[in-house]
Order: sequence, then C-alpha cells, then structure tokens
Amino acid sequence: MKRKHLVLLACLVAVALVLSGCGGGSSQATAGAEKDTLIIAMMSQGPSLDPSMTNDNASSRVMKQIYDTLINMDADMAPQPSLAERWVFENDAAGNPTQLRLFLKRGVRFHNGDEFKASDVKFTLDRAAVSPHIGHITGMIESVTVVNDYEVLVSLPYPFAPILNHLGHTATSIVSQRAVTELGDRHGHNPIGTGPMRFVNWVQGDRIELTRWDSYHGTAPRIKDITIRIITDTATRLLELETGGVDLVLDLMAADVSRVNSLPGIQMIRAMNLSTNYIGFNTRKAPFNDVRVRQAVAHALDLDAMVRTVYMGTGAPGTGPINSKVWASAADRLQRFEYNQARARQLLAEAGYPNGFNTTFSTNDNPQRIDSGEILANMLRQVGINVDVRIIEWGAYLEMTARGDQDMYMLGWVTVTGDPDYGLHATFHTDNFGAPGNRSFYSNPVVDRLLDDARKETNLQRREQLYFEAQQIIRDDAPWIFQWAGEDLTAARNNLRGFELHPAGHHPLWTIWFE
Repeated sequence: MKRKHLVLLACLVAVALVLSGCGGGSSQATAGAEKDTLIIAMMSQGPSLDPSMTNDNASSRVMKQIYDTLINMDADMAPQPSLAERWVFENDAAGNPTQLRLFLKRGVRFHNGDEFKASDVKFTLDRAAVSPHIGHITGMIESVTVVNDYEVLVSLPYPFAPILNHLGHTATSIVSQRAVTELGDRHGHNPIGTGPMRFVNWVQGDRIELTRWDSYHGTAPRIKDITIRIITDTATRLLELETGGVDLVLDLMAADVSRVNSLPGIQMIRAMNLSTNYIGFNTRKAPFNDVRVRQAVAHALDLDAMVRTVYMGTGAPGTGPINSKVWASAADRLQRFEYNQARARQLLAEAGYPNGFNTTFSTNDNPQRIDSGEILANMLRQVGINVDVRIIEWGAYLEMTARGDQDMYMLGWVTVTGDPDYGLHATFHTDNFGAPGNRSFYSNPVVDRLLDDARKETNLQRREQLYFEAQQIIRDDAPWIFQWAGEDLTAARNNLRGFELHPAGHHPLWTIWFE
C-alpha cells in the first residue's frame, strides 16, 4: 500500500512538472508569447465605414485600418506611394498640368479576394464626386479614365495644386466595385478594403472588431486582432486602461493628463495636430445673420479664461480658421477679438438688440465642449444673451448641424490633407453648405473667389497670399470664433510599442505590438 502511494505521488509530481513547464515546456512558451489582440477605447463611433458616406473623425479612424488610398500622407504630410506606385503630371493642350497619370500597384487583393484594378479606382472616385458628404474632396476631378488594369488618367478642369493631398484623404479610400454594387447601403457596415486589417464585426454602440488581412500587399501587421471599444465616458476609459481592460485610449481630456502621468505602468503620448475647435454661428438664422451680433458674441467671451479652464495647458488658444501647423496659416497674423463687454453691448444695440436675446448652443457629448458651452452661457448672460445649452448624441448632432437646425454650436475641423484648401474651402465656401463642412452656412463672394483662385494657382507665393487674404476676411466676418488649436492626448500601457500619432488624427494601429 505504501509503495502504491509513492508511485501515485511520483506520477502526480511528474504531471505537475510537465504542466509547469519543467525544462522549457509549454507554460513558459505561453508566457513569452506576444500578445496578439489590441484593444483600444474611443469616445464615439461614426455612422458608417463607407468612405463616401461620411467624413467624421470617428469613422475615418477605423477606415484607416481597413482601406488604402492611392496616396499616403506621411507624418510630415508629404505624399508617398500607396496603391499608386508612382505618378506623373502631364500638360493639357494649353500647357497646364491638368492630367495626373497614376500607375497602380499590382497583385493587391481586396478582403473578398478580388484583385484591385483600375476599374475600382474609377468607380471609387466617380462615386465620391457625387457624394453629398465628400464631394468637396473629389469634386474638382473632371474625369477618370481607365487606361488599362493598372493605369488611370485623372483629368482636372484646372491645375489643382493639392490633388495628391486629396487622394491621400481617407474619404478617397479605394473600395471594391463588386462589393459596393452587391451590398449597396449595407457596405457601410460590412466594409471591404485592401488595407492591413479586415472587418469582422460591429456591435453598435459597443465595439468594432478587425483582424489581420494575411494577404496584405504592404508590411504585414504585427498585431493579429484589433477591438475598438466605444466608451463614451472618459473616466471609464481610463479605468479600463488602468485595470487592463484596454491597451490604448484615444480622446483623452486635458483633465486626465495629470492622472495618467501618476499611474504606474501607463505612458502618456501627446502631439499637436491639424485641428481647430470653434464656436460656430448659423449665419442664415437671425440674429446671427448680422455680423455685428457675431462680433458682439466674440467680444463678450473671455477666450483665454475659457481655454485655461477647459483645456488646462494642452493645445493652444485658437487664433485662426486653420492652425499654425498648416501651411499658409495666418494664425500668427490675425488679431483676436478682444474681451470687451462694453463693446459687445454696443454692437448688440447697433444690431437692434439693446436688451440681448434668447438663443441655443448645441454640442455633442464631448465633456470639453459641454464645459465650453456652460462657460459660454455664463459669459454671454453678462451682456444680456440667454443661452440654452443642448447636448446631442454625435450621429444626431452631425445630421442636425448639416441640416442647419442649430443657432450657435461647437465643432472641430481637422485639415486632414495638410493643405489650406481643405481647411478653408470645405468650411467657408458657398458650395459646401452643410454636410461637406460649411455648417455655419457662411457665404461671402469675395472669399469664394479667393478660395477658388487659390486652388487653381500654381505659384506658391501667390497662392499663400490668396489664403492670407481669405483668412482675414473670415476673421472679420466671424462665422466662427476660433477657440482652440488641438493636441492629441493618448494613453497606453507601458508594454505597447510601435504607436505613433498622425497629425491628421487617423492613426495607424496595425503597426503596434507588445513587449
């Protein structure tokens, strides 16, 4: 009996040694295996993952992982090859460089297995040109001609200086003609691209799941799976990071910086971006159709105090419609409206509102914008303007501001292409009312002409001067109050590697790995 017990004990010890990885066994290999799932947290989800159906940042961040563009804009906002291996500009009969010939990469596969061809490029750009959401990005393209399966000719009605930048925008991500034709409206929730990550699942309001595309034509992703969790509350996002529920948190608020810096095992990643946060007026609705009222509001706001309170030393005070990281920005030249309540009351009286008026301020459920709205309401009350602050879910908010139902509102604009045409034409030209970007419904024929001339100008110095002139007029007309030049605030666990913030706000996630 005693011998039986000894034999049984020896067997149990042997089994335990095997299970514990004795001699370099399986447990040690598991412990040393690289983590293959990245879990990130974002504040909101966009309405669609179809490039032609939306142009919001939340959607674009996800689309960046699924699709490729013809041109890739690097971290310095310089055009680099992507689906187009190379390109050449050719002159038309008048000697103007209005023809862009693109030579496409061969052997690229969509996530449905189809080969990427020139017909997909034509389909994508033709479809984008008529989209009410992104037509301003591709509307200057006159035609796209398929030369052969791997070559297209893009014709422009005039020399358009930033065409390469526009072809690097996520809105021009190349879609599969067959997939979009077969899926129709469902493509936005079942996207098919050629990018490094393939779409798997979308649980509305909760998460989006992606997995590595093993036939990717570029450098293979280090990470196998990506789960993008939608967590609207900032404190909850940080708690999930701290406890290991997520690996990376986007959309942090300024108030979170000091806490993140105090957390063991967590790294803070931050960089200035290409965004401007602004307080907008619906210039089609009284009383904001009167420039004196808009200027009065600008004088009634102590923006320095607001920015200090809300952004706590992150980013920079806004001084222009495009921030100083964008070429041809006049942010360091424009004079801000001084905080002057007496001048605000004088302008209100001149406009026929000596006793002020009642209005609404709308914003989405972003804590910093909500705080800005409350501060704005308190400041305007001192000059007789009574403001009802309304907080609206992101998707509904985008629809409402595109329709023009708002009075005052708050949004941001990222000059994604790095070129001032995108930062100014989309947001202030009469052609772009509503969804394309001009949610203030601002119209000034002089500004329209300056912006039209600038996008056709090939002389760099002359083009810059045209943008300077336009920005000065926009400042004086005050369809926006320039509140804040943005900074990306991101936190990650210390074992996360390979993540770099992109100034356009669409950060590559497939480059990440874990140590």
